Amino acid sequence: MKIDPFANHASALKLRASRNEVLAGNIANADTPNYKARDFDFAEALAAQQSAGGGGDTVRLLKTQPGHFGVAAGAASNPTVGYRIPSQPAVDGNTVETDIEQAAYAENVVGYQASLNFINQKIRGLRTAIKGEI
Repeated sequence: MKIDPFANHASALKLRASRNEVLAGNIANADTPNYKARDFDFAEALAAQQSAGGGGDTVRLLKTQPGHFGVAAGAASNPTVGYRIPSQPAVDGNTVETDIEQAAYAENVVGYQASLNFINQKIRGLRTAIKGEI
C-alpha cells in the first residue's frame, strides 16, 4: 500500500478552490435578479472524496477480474452543489446575502491557506530529513 503524505491536503486544496469559485460566483451575482446562491458542504465533499480513494492512507480498489465491480477514478471529485436557503430573500428573487457569502469566502480562504501551510511544513520536514540539518 502506497502512502501519499500530501494526498489529503491536495484533495482539500482542490475542493477549497472549487468552493472559492462557487462563492465568488455568488458574490459576483449579488445584484442579478432571480440568481440563486449556491454552495456545498466542504467537510462532506472531502469525506466523500477520501472514501472514494482520494485520501492518503486509503487502499485503492482495482478491477482484476471480469466479475469485479469497477470504481471510477475520482468518483467523488465533483462535490454536489446545492442552493443556499436565504434568511432574507430579495424582492427580485435573488438569494445572495453578501455578508454571508463574504464570510464563507473568507473562511474558505483561511482553510486553503492552512492546507498550503501544512504542505509547506511537510516539505520542510522532508528537506531537513534529506539534508540531515537541524
